[in-house]
Amino acid sequence: MKKAYIIGILMIVAGIGYLISATSDVSTYANFSDAKSNSKVKVSGFLIKNKPIVYDPNVDANLTTFFMEDQKGESMKVIYQNSKPQDFEMSESLVVTGKLENDIFYASDILLKCPSKYKDQEVMLRKNE
Repeated sequence: MKKAYIIGILMIVAGIGYLISATSDVSTYANFSDAKSNSKVKVSGFLIKNKPIVYDPNVDANLTTFFMEDQKGESMKVIYQNSKPQDFEMSESLVVTGKLENDIFYASDILLKCPSKYKDQEVMLRKNE
């Protein structure tokens, strides 16, 4: 066999291996009650702003604790082992990825949906139409 064929086959096998490993990390969307039975899930919801958000970089710069309400209205304490994201309190909604242990959700990632800077302009355009 030619070297080019062998290299091509190895590249195809490596690509397939990469795709398989990438799909194994995909977690499913759930709510907090579904998270009890799964290992790693994504929970979409809202930050509960009237409960404390604990982040003190002088004590532990890699610890943020807050409360979140999922799409079905269930609230839970969330511990994020990283610094608090910028504009965290201004977010419209959150998606946290992680797992539930002992009625506490341990988040490994947080995705924020922040308010659009064009939102007021969109509302104004609708009023003028």
